[in-house]
Amino acid sequence: MSDALKIAYSPCPNDTFVFHAWAHGKVPGAPALDVTFADIDITNGMAERGEFDILKVSYAVLPWVLEEYALLPCGGALGRGCGPLVLTKEPGEAKDLAGKTVAVPSERSTAYLLFRLWAAEEVPGGVGEVKVLPFDEIMPAVRDGRVDAGLVIHEARFTYQNYGLGCLADMGEHWERTTGLPIPLGAIIAKRSLGTGRLRELAAAARESVRMAWDDTEASRAYVLEHAQEMDPAVADQHIGLYVNEFTADLGENGYAAVRGLLTRAAAEGLVPPLGRDALSFG
Repeated sequence: MSDALKIAYSPCPNDTFVFHAWAHGKVPGAPALDVTFADIDITNGMAERGEFDILKVSYAVLPWVLEEYALLPCGGALGRGCGPLVLTKEPGEAKDLAGKTVAVPSERSTAYLLFRLWAAEEVPGGVGEVKVLPFDEIMPAVRDGRVDAGLVIHEARFTYQNYGLGCLADMGEHWERTTGLPIPLGAIIAKRSLGTGRLRELAAAARESVRMAWDDTEASRAYVLEHAQEMDPAVADQHIGLYVNEFTADLGENGYAAVRGLLTRAAAEGLVPPLGRDALSFG
């Protein structure tokens, strides 16, 4: 597969569902893919080092990589009612997190940006130590008292009660209430050096792969479950239903507004570098 484009995306059900058709050569005319699976904290680092032709990354990492990569207008994850959650063992209020230790999945993740923007408004004096843990270790750490709270993403939205934990705050709910915009989570980026024509081909291939996944939802099932880390099939279906939506097929005006809104707010707080005027342009 030496002539195949190198792509890295997560083993999460939304990514395997979206890319199944393309990765398996089922999208007519689409370039072949050489797939690597990696959690998004890893792919964020890959993007910063300029590795791989196409990557699924956090929207939060875009300000560091948009010189080398272009944001594709499809294939990613935005939505409503799908934001990260702050979990605790005991019920409480946002103010109770002042000075406390919080586990997060990555300091370069959209989840962490949303958390920082929320905490700046809701936690007087701010939280204490922030610990970066792999996302699948966060709920056990909260349950076992090794941290006071945890910021969770992915399928943890559906399983945190199994750990005896409660939701202290929903970052997505806060974002939607204060902006009216969908929540920008994961982006698909491709190297600008591939050229405008090839970038447009990639966007078309991603969009067609999404459409094919929707047209025959059973076609990708084995691929999804193979990589879903022993996830219950019903949870995998919930995961896909939440994160694969109209914004996956096309960012559209609201999608781009959400991305700009997040990164502009974060830059104003000094959390990310400011975006150039045409940084999100495609093609």
